[in-house]
Amino acid sequence: MTATSLPGAAPPPGAAPPASAPFGRALCAMITPFTASGVLDLDGAQLLADRLVADGCEGLVLSGTTGESPTTSDAEKAALVRAVREAVGGRATLVAGVGSNDTAHTAELALQAEKAGADGLLVVTPYYSKPPQDAVEAHFRTVADVSGLPVLLYDIPGRTGTRVEPDTMLRLAEHPRIVGVKDCAYDLLGSTKVMAHSDLAYYTGCDEFVLPLYALGGAGYISTVANVAPRTLRAIVDAFDAGDTAGAARGQRQLSELIELMMASGLPGTVTAKALLGALGLPAGPVRAPLLPADRKAVDGLLAAYEALGGALPAGAVQRAVSIGVHTRL
Repeated sequence: MTATSLPGAAPPPGAAPPASAPFGRALCAMITPFTASGVLDLDGAQLLADRLVADGCEGLVLSGTTGESPTTSDAEKAALVRAVREAVGGRATLVAGVGSNDTAHTAELALQAEKAGADGLLVVTPYYSKPPQDAVEAHFRTVADVSGLPVLLYDIPGRTGTRVEPDTMLRLAEHPRIVGVKDCAYDLLGSTKVMAHSDLAYYTGCDEFVLPLYALGGAGYISTVANVAPRTLRAIVDAFDAGDTAGAARGQRQLSELIELMMASGLPGTVTAKALLGALGLPAGPVRAPLLPADRKAVDGLLAAYEALGGALPAGAVQRAVSIGVHTRL
């Protein structure tokens, strides 16, 4: 498989993550590659993971929403962690998405991820059931109690229907293994309140908030856009840490068009990330139903925004992207 260079300056040599960023600062919410027939592509996952780490990702989040966790089996989730761990070794942290709307199932997935070699767990608020806050808190505590791995709480009410309220976060911060939050609540005031009164490490899951949350004392980001622009995102936090706030702001602005097309165009980030990765000759494959692949118009816009960042497109990029089909399991 022929790959292309991803845009952005080469990242500096890796360093141990600060205590305030337990999984590193720059994390990618990695897609799950499939073969053309929709089978889990472990070789592709290893190739992609290796490339992402080489291009500046300090950690990888596997089997999150971007990783199509609703349509991958428990066995596939475990196999993915094992394969990626083999590929990256100790060069990056691995956080395994284990969330579901079933507490017992989530606990089982947590133990499975620990056994497979994950460094941490990403646990989403139970969805659809819309539990009240005491039930949300009990769910997270049960999962945090079951394994020895540190836990990131995933607060994304737009998908789950239930917010993890700031006061609930503060109570959960007392648990010794609940160490941070993947924040997709779009509430900087609420996030700042929790950060001011706890030691929880806040990672933004919204690419447009990478610099704003980091500047407020956040730990870093868990980014879908990092699948295709890992160096550009890493450069934002590197510039800020070096005191180059103008450079960090410039980097965030430069990403705005790609972020909008990938994350706010009406298509899920999984769909747009896989379209771009496929166009670039990197492992991706189709999405699984009920998702559908990006159409030609969406692909053209994504590739134009990618080129505007300085990314080089290989020959046949558009044809590869639009030829990616959807795999429906019956």
